[in-house]
Amino acid sequence: MTQTSKNIAITGSGLIGSLLAIFLRRHGHKITVFDRRPDIRTIKFSGRSINLAMSNRGWNTLRQVGLEEEIKEIAIPLYRRAMHVEDKPLYFQNYGKEDEAIWSISRGLLNKRMIELSEAEGVEFRFNEKVWDIDLPKAQIFTGTSEKGAWKEYDFDIVFGCDGAFSRIRHKMQRRSRFDYSQDFIDVGYKELTIPANADGSHKLDKNSFHIWPRETFMFIAMPNLDGSFTCTLFLPFEGDVSFQKLGTKKEVIDFFESYFPDVIEDIGNLTDDFFKNPTSAMVTMKCFPWTYWDKVALVGDSAHAIVPFYGQGMNAGFEDIFVLNQLISEHGDEWETIFDNYQRIRKPNADAIAELSYRNFVEMSSKTADPKFLLQKKIEKHFAQKHPDKWIPVYSRVTFSDQPYSEALAIGDKQEKIMQEIMAIPDINLKWDSDEVEKRLLELIVKNNTKI
Repeated sequence: MTQTSKNIAITGSGLIGSLLAIFLRRHGHKITVFDRRPDIRTIKFSGRSINLAMSNRGWNTLRQVGLEEEIKEIAIPLYRRAMHVEDKPLYFQNYGKEDEAIWSISRGLLNKRMIELSEAEGVEFRFNEKVWDIDLPKAQIFTGTSEKGAWKEYDFDIVFGCDGAFSRIRHKMQRRSRFDYSQDFIDVGYKELTIPANADGSHKLDKNSFHIWPRETFMFIAMPNLDGSFTCTLFLPFEGDVSFQKLGTKKEVIDFFESYFPDVIEDIGNLTDDFFKNPTSAMVTMKCFPWTYWDKVALVGDSAHAIVPFYGQGMNAGFEDIFVLNQLISEHGDEWETIFDNYQRIRKPNADAIAELSYRNFVEMSSKTADPKFLLQKKIEKHFAQKHPDKWIPVYSRVTFSDQPYSEALAIGDKQEKIMQEIMAIPDINLKWDSDEVEKRLLELIVKNNTKI
């Protein structure tokens, strides 16, 4: 269904805002994107990035506008986790079936490419222009150099807030009656570091793996880049016996890495310089509702549902917002109020579900991936899923390699965990994990739950 051309503003030139701009231009709308920051193509990207992990939902959305293959040219497929566990040899865990992979992409590189593609579609970008306020009923925005100074006034038909977890658009919506809002910071922060390429441009570590150093209450990760380097992230509590608070000198940083990450310390470039130069950043889960105001304003991506990054689904969830919006636009044409109402009611339960799954995955990645009992449980699940793919799909595969709603993946995952707790309680399970007895019991429990899981 075609739409009448509208004059639309998008706040935020990040991944969500720039991709949404492309979709809306394809529907014939005039698009202006505002961002308080400079054009990312003109500056050095700041050291607060966690590499992106593009998976099925993200590719689905890019495929809709014919960009999948172009973006894959700047991505590296990761087929497995590489586990660097203390006092054990390096070992690997495949993500899914053969050839199933998540894709490592530099956030800065992808953002630059998305802005270029948006401009090629005719999108206008207004950088260094901060949106301070919005008149919601009029879709009128106000920009300026400071909150107290003179403001410019712009009239639009529709405004999309894609300006992140601390969105100015959402901030104004929060002042309205019956607007629900919550934010929850975890007590773990993160800091970016780098493993540079070898002299010949090759990678120092296996380039098709997501490298994890789990250490119970904290962890270190590394994801590959096209230039042979790895973007690394240290996740560590802000305070406590082992924390950022305790790393105040170069010696303390070196001692820390020598104690906990001795196999990689020599590979990290400019360790102490980057450690103190790059910021220590916080992570927040943000929930709100409603996401829309009449047929005038809608929140998309982190501005509606910021999540912690431990499932690699922040960008993918935001892209899926756009996928759903695009479907609804095609279905309902000019009925923007219907589009917005359906959009928020479809996406809200799924946003809440991936927020929960993301937090759980932090616990799993940092502590459980080094636990023999947990590893055995995962081995049983994988063995059973390979024999009975119609009866058991692991929750990670449902989230990462399918487009099943996040809310369904969470609910089924909870049922699977309940079943597996019964399986793990079988005497001598470590000796007969792949036996007919265990397989039969799993089949019985699935029937008992009356569902294919």
